Amino acid sequence: MDKNFYDMIFKRKSFHRYGEPDGKKITPEELDDIRTMWYKFTPLFEGIGTKIKIVPGNQTSCNRGEEYCILIYSEKKPGYLQNIGYIGEQLDLYLTAKGIGPLWFGVGRTKERRYEGLDYVIMMAIRKIDDDSKFRTPGDLSSFNRVQVEKFWEGPVMKGITENVRLTPTACNIQPWKVVNKGDGTLDVYRYRRPGKHGIIPPFRLAYFGSIDIGIFMLFLDICLDHEGIGFERTLTPDDGNFRQLNLNAVYKLKNS
Repeated sequence: MDKNFYDMIFKRKSFHRYGEPDGKKITPEELDDIRTMWYKFTPLFEGIGTKIKIVPGNQTSCNRGEEYCILIYSEKKPGYLQNIGYIGEQLDLYLTAKGIGPLWFGVGRTKERRYEGLDYVIMMAIRKIDDDSKFRTPGDLSSFNRVQVEKFWEGPVMKGITENVRLTPTACNIQPWKVVNKGDGTLDVYRYRRPGKHGIIPPFRLAYFGSIDIGIFMLFLDICLDHEGIGFERTLTPDDGNFRQLNLNAVYKLKNS
């Protein structure tokens, strides 16, 4: 895992509106690098085929002032949505480090529902950011609109972990996670259907986007544990997309904690 990812947790920002064009453009070389890096990122589940296709933003329904949209495709195997969240968030942090502003755009639509035999899952909008100050300032957590610790973390809090994983972004801003710290070196990670929290997402789509979000969350958790020097063994449960309130996705057995 890229050691630079940890610092990007505090810098990254979802650019819901990019504003007027500022003259800076993503270069063809940068686009090629994005295509190359996608296949170097660490998957959550091995053996699930994924691909990306980068298209001009006006070929999608995004319309947020982006230059391009990265269309993300996958085989539909158990755990594929969690897997896309986990890999896609590495892309998000990589783009941030390169001065490219990302946006998970869960409600985006494209006519290209299939690509090289794989199914469309979600898109990410991108645009070159001309001024680094438009990202978040590391150390300033006041601009993060996230669920409070007590609403997603049960049991003893972990210094350097609990407050930082709270910053996890989501595909559709539903923050559907819950962690139970049993106090014995075990963390249970759930997809949690938070009562009344679904924004513009129809209830029947909550599990779909929530499964992607849990993959994003586990990437943040892994990065923070690694940064704190806490090793772990992780047992994953592919999310079957049911509508239960609590869905166990992973059990972490911590070492050196």
